[in-house]
Amino acid sequence: MANMKMQKNPMPEQDPLVRNKNFDEVALGYTAEMAIDEAKRCLNCKNSLCRTGCPVSVRIPEFIAKVAEGDFDAAYDIITSTNSLPAVCGRVCPQEKQCESKCVRGIKGESVGIGRLERFVADYHMAKEDKPAVTVPESNGHKIAVIGSGPAGLTCAGDLRKMGYDVTIFEAFHKAGGVLVYGIPQFRLPKEIVAAEIENLKAMGVQIVTNAIIGKSLTVDELFEDGYEAVFIGSGAGLPQFLHIPGENLLGVYSANEFLTRVNLMKAYRDDYDTPIKKFNRVAIVGGGNVAMDAARVAKRLGAEHVYITYRRGKDELPARKEEVEHAEPEEIEFMLLNNPVSIKGDENGHVVGIELQKMELGEPDEKGRRRPVPVEGSNWVLDCDAVVIAIGTSPNPLIKSTTKNLATTKKGGIEADENGQTSREGVFAGGDAVTGAATVILAMGAGKTGAKSIDKYIKSKK
Repeated sequence: MANMKMQKNPMPEQDPLVRNKNFDEVALGYTAEMAIDEAKRCLNCKNSLCRTGCPVSVRIPEFIAKVAEGDFDAAYDIITSTNSLPAVCGRVCPQEKQCESKCVRGIKGESVGIGRLERFVADYHMAKEDKPAVTVPESNGHKIAVIGSGPAGLTCAGDLRKMGYDVTIFEAFHKAGGVLVYGIPQFRLPKEIVAAEIENLKAMGVQIVTNAIIGKSLTVDELFEDGYEAVFIGSGAGLPQFLHIPGENLLGVYSANEFLTRVNLMKAYRDDYDTPIKKFNRVAIVGGGNVAMDAARVAKRLGAEHVYITYRRGKDELPARKEEVEHAEPEEIEFMLLNNPVSIKGDENGHVVGIELQKMELGEPDEKGRRRPVPVEGSNWVLDCDAVVIAIGTSPNPLIKSTTKNLATTKKGGIEADENGQTSREGVFAGGDAVTGAATVILAMGAGKTGAKSIDKYIKSKK
């Protein structure tokens, strides 16, 4: 019988004024009792609309029914039949815009906590001592290369391996995981969890080669010469965008990419690592998306007394997930909304001392329906700060396109790929941020899934 509680079970979390000084995970996860109680809120609809909102088609009502019975192992098998990274998705998916937005329970009251249940099941499985051995599918003798070990590459590799392909992932960094390890902070997605999901893929037989920069150490053409029959490019969007305003090259101005990579991948938040990172007192973050929230919350945890989010629109227009904003506010992140940066001010030694902002008003909606920010004449003012972090988006690195002949790209530098992930080169497929520009983890995973299906079809058509 469905549990008719209107509200979902709240997620236990660390106290905001404690957690804003540590890098431990903010959300603590459901207990088994909470998970069973939450699962019983699912109406098990005939037409499960929630599934239509999931880019990797998790069999949502089926896994939730198993959680309600207390059969967490069966729930895990159901989730992982279509999703190779459940512990990651349960933490960082924007469920409120995807599966949960379609949930019928959400019409009256709150939708079922699908993401929280997925996380619970994945964590339950990880914590088990006696896990069944990972099944290694038999090889079908075909070699596939995957470029990039972020969410798109890992998903594509996992799906291809399950179909029997011999898959090798080439990763430019010294550690696999892509944006999951260098972009998303420890307190939102613990790196141990990413590492465990990657170990799972390795146990299935996926090979991972790190420190391999495709376009430098090897080209796409050389991969084909080495006997790979198809290539999937999931190299992400790691090239930061800047504002092009005066003072952007002062000392103390960072791209969010560099700032987060130092802290996350290079462990600058830990005392036992000597990654250089300056201690700041007042940090201004430019941007209003999830990455801006991540950068602000990291700066606070590194000891900054004041952290400001400067964004040219209002609170309703913030592109960040609602949950991210609701986590940042009680951690004492200060929102300077309707303020647009015009220049960055420095002292005689070239160090940042402030950011000049111009007040904005919201005008008519633009073509996307968001109200357009209009500058208020004569309203410029300077916010004192000793660091500025620019979090206004990233674009794909041009290295692969510049070293791969006849690979068509978009105006924004993304690789052109059709709905099946097929590029302008035969046997070369692409997906995720390398195609779309910066988007979400789950959309990249969906693209990795599509790429794997298309590669399988391509190889079979050549026989």
